[in-house]
Amino acid sequence: MLARNAESLYWIGRYVERADDMARILDVAIQHILEDATVDVDRQARQVIQVLGLESPESDDPLDVWTLSERVAYDKDSVGSIVDLIGSARENARGAREVTSSEMWECLNTTYNGLSDAERRARRLGPHEFLAYVKNRAAMFAGLADATLSHDDGYRYLLLGRSVERVDMTIRMLLTRAGDPANSPAWVGVLVSAGAHDTFLRAYRGVLDAENIVEFMLIDRLFPRSVFHALRVAEHNLSELEKGPSRVGAQAETLLLLGRARSSLEFLEPRKLLDGLEDRLLELQDTCREVNEAVTAQYFHVSPYVSWADARARDSEARVIEESEL
Repeated sequence: MLARNAESLYWIGRYVERADDMARILDVAIQHILEDATVDVDRQARQVIQVLGLESPESDDPLDVWTLSERVAYDKDSVGSIVDLIGSARENARGAREVTSSEMWECLNTTYNGLSDAERRARRLGPHEFLAYVKNRAAMFAGLADATLSHDDGYRYLLLGRSVERVDMTIRMLLTRAGDPANSPAWVGVLVSAGAHDTFLRAYRGVLDAENIVEFMLIDRLFPRSVFHALRVAEHNLSELEKGPSRVGAQAETLLLLGRARSSLEFLEPRKLLDGLEDRLLELQDTCREVNEAVTAQYFHVSPYVSWADARARDSEARVIEESEL
């Protein structure tokens, strides 16, 4: 597969997943702000922007629900907004039409073209209209990719990008609550953001406890949005992309990073997850950044062509210089 097509599929997976998860986080944050009259709206809005890794507005004016929604969701000129992410996914799909299905392209194109109508409805009825639209379309795209794309190397790049982004965004969901007391009811927001509320209640028999929530979202083996599960999916797809046994070095760096992150979670004691949780999450987030850099260097940035003729010419020139000096 051409490196540019592989890179496009990888980033399509990342962009769609990030837009989906940002919509989930923003939806829960806005609902929390609107329902709890004791919340400091400006502080909460700035915390959401910071956790999502976006730049805060330059103005010092207090933020409200509408300015938060504008910055995270609607702003076409802000890098990293939901509209910007979907537009980037669409442009990558446009440049890689030969390796994506028609259904995938049509889904992204229709989603992008429908953002303006969704925004108008949201400005009239509330941000939930826009965020629900993004979540539904992202789910449709994931289903179409699974059903209409051959599960070959292209599909593996798409899943690799989605999984790396899912790890990062699940960590951000947990970071929104990492400083809260263990008995805070706000921990439930993490489950709602990840679409995990009902599944968690079935798994833990309705016991809503911070330790159980962190355990479920961090190291659960079966839930697809847990950090451990996403790391394992990324590791599996990356190992499938390796065409043979790799030597120790740059080729094995990405698998080494993913395997180390997975094993660091695999043998944790569940009841001690809250101890040093924020430091552990930030360390995993750094690993995601390193994995992205390693994947880019290994698969997408092809080494320049080596001209052996030029090398021989340089050697001959060097010998002439040495002989003239003698």
